[in-house]
Amino acid sequence: MSNVRAPSPHRVVIVAFDGVQALDITGPSDVFEFAGRGRTGYEIEVVAPAPVVTTSSGLRIVPHATVDRFRGRIDTLIVAGAIGKRRDAVDEELIAWLRRASRRARRTASVCTGAFLLARAGILDGRKATTHWAACADLAREYPAVTVLPDPIYVRDGDVYTSAGVSAGIDLALALVEEDLGPQVALQVARQLVLFIRRPGGQTQFSRGLAGQAASRPSIRELQDWIADHLDHDLSVTALANRALMSPRNFARVFAAETGSTPAAYVEAVRLERARMLLESSEERIEEIARQCGFGTVETLRRSFSRHLHVSPHGYRQRFATAVPFSAVPFSAAAAS
Repeated sequence: MSNVRAPSPHRVVIVAFDGVQALDITGPSDVFEFAGRGRTGYEIEVVAPAPVVTTSSGLRIVPHATVDRFRGRIDTLIVAGAIGKRRDAVDEELIAWLRRASRRARRTASVCTGAFLLARAGILDGRKATTHWAACADLAREYPAVTVLPDPIYVRDGDVYTSAGVSAGIDLALALVEEDLGPQVALQVARQLVLFIRRPGGQTQFSRGLAGQAASRPSIRELQDWIADHLDHDLSVTALANRALMSPRNFARVFAAETGSTPAAYVEAVRLERARMLLESSEERIEEIARQCGFGTVETLRRSFSRHLHVSPHGYRQRFATAVPFSAVPFSAAAAS
């Protein structure tokens, strides 16, 4: 009889509260659950201030324990997020508990606006962090001791991790799985969940095209839609100004005021986003992708990728391509059970 003790599972504790976003809890939870199938992986628990919490979508969650009755070690402490007043309504007792619990956790993390709760607890003081792109300015203003990075999907600063909006919590969980169990397990989980192969933390939160949809002037919004559908056309300032029935100078001024970007920078960003999508999800030749997206030549596409993503198109495809058929990915019977 062997006296060798089996390794203990990583205890993941996810903090919930009334108004929490359900995917902030279920997304990371499913990643850890899949990662633990057929191996010593994770023990997942939800804790909350009350015996029952109601999510922002109306789902009711019964936590494993209330925070006042929670005991024992913590490997990974994850704080979920909520929107606006629901987030701000979290009482100081939970904040004080987070402060104490973080001290006994191997690592502490937040999903989306859960970063605000970590900041309230002082856990982010002097650290770099991120949150949902729409809340980054508020986080920076309300907590000046935190260095807010608005672009990354997730940020690690020592033993504290913060992630961007909602689904980025899945990317963060995959990164934590990779740290614990290796890249092959993280990749297998991503494929089993039919996710993009794990995105690196530095990858941008959202497309420039999406960011620009806040334009209030209808003519600019319509032009943005037209640009997205005609990336292989002449999208110079002069051509776009003619389409908008403006002088080039006035058009450039109005477009920048509406979108926060020059027309040229905007067009390049939308073309780059489309090229990324095609490289991730299709088997089109890179020359054809360059043509479809309006870059014209592979060299122009390569320079754009190098400047903004610090990787070649070929390297990007190798790292993030998701065209591998799900059925072709091998996994154990235990993992599928």
